[in-house]
Amino acid sequence: MMEDWRRIRLGDACVTNADTYSPKEGWKFVNYLDTGNITDNRIESVQYIDVINEKLPSRARRKVKKNSILFSTVRPNQRHLGIIKTQPDNFLVSTGFAVIDVDDTILDPDFAYYALSQKSVVEMLHAIAEQSTSAYPSIKPSDIEDVEIDIPSIETQKKIVGLLGCVDKKIELNTEINDNLAEQAQGVLYHFMDQYQYQLNPLSDIAVVIDCLHSKKPSAIEDSTYQLIQLDNIRDDGFLDMSACKYMISQADYENWTRKCEIIEGDCVITNVGRIGAVSQAPYGTKAAMGRNMTCIRLKSGLRLQAYFITVLLSSHMRRQIQHNTDEGTIMGALNVKNIPKLLFPIFDTSVMSDLENILYPLRKQIEYNNLQNQSLAQIRDTLLPRLMSGEIDVSNLDL
Repeated sequence: MMEDWRRIRLGDACVTNADTYSPKEGWKFVNYLDTGNITDNRIESVQYIDVINEKLPSRARRKVKKNSILFSTVRPNQRHLGIIKTQPDNFLVSTGFAVIDVDDTILDPDFAYYALSQKSVVEMLHAIAEQSTSAYPSIKPSDIEDVEIDIPSIETQKKIVGLLGCVDKKIELNTEINDNLAEQAQGVLYHFMDQYQYQLNPLSDIAVVIDCLHSKKPSAIEDSTYQLIQLDNIRDDGFLDMSACKYMISQADYENWTRKCEIIEGDCVITNVGRIGAVSQAPYGTKAAMGRNMTCIRLKSGLRLQAYFITVLLSSHMRRQIQHNTDEGTIMGALNVKNIPKLLFPIFDTSVMSDLENILYPLRKQIEYNNLQNQSLAQIRDTLLPRLMSGEIDVSNLDL
């Protein structure tokens, strides 16, 4: 560590949960972020709530501002954390977050976020959570405040942030491009459905539906080749994020209980709870098994239909059908998997299908390429992060 670095307790340079919303303020609408809708600083969705006609969730209470850091106090290892840079009007976040506002004379907010996002810090906080007496692993805001971090001067903090930020901005740009490409793919599909005739057949005519009923949770095995797909792996661009896998499956576990839930290239995985009906496709070279609360759709052999065509359909045209097949009596609602084979699927003539594939294929390949690049960039960032945050890599002479 360089000589100008010092160790501080995070709570001595921040305030936690400083501002809370009261219904007496009478907002007519709220934009609400729940804990499950942000992962590693990527917001999946913000819920718009018409307070006049809808009930505001009791957890929608935390106010935030620019540079507020969000850190979920439940199951920290799921990495529901981020830093607010822009926000919609009347923005509230869940009380499941610790909202951290730093003193910017001591800490650069982005430096504080990167410090908290380190794997070692997240694992330490999760270890504390697993010792909690609550029904699920959780931490208190004071546990975050007690985290000790090493900090250099503000100038050096900003240089570290600038270096890491370059990588994250490229990842963000690739993600935005992929979201745009996914929208283009949906637009192409709708155009073909408007211009050409098709038949509506049950999904069971062209695919098999595999539901994961297992409740067992495998141990982490670092040298395994099989990954466990969980809800955090589902991405809005239509492809599984394999870099987000938190568990590896041993060969023994795979053979004994996960083989029937194996995920292979081209499979479409659907979420059964939470963001019900979110769909992602398994990319090339996938060696994985499906975790709980998911359903797999696999094309029957011998069909010309491209798997990506199914992914586009399920994520756009058919998603409303999927969401309507929800058992409202369950906690938070859950997908009624038995109805998925009955979903109506448009079948085009062979020539039309060929034209559609020719348009969709390059969009799919570009999304896959960008995802692979993002995985490489994330590995570079995660390798640099602890070395930069400890002062092992000296950036004092960098001109950023």
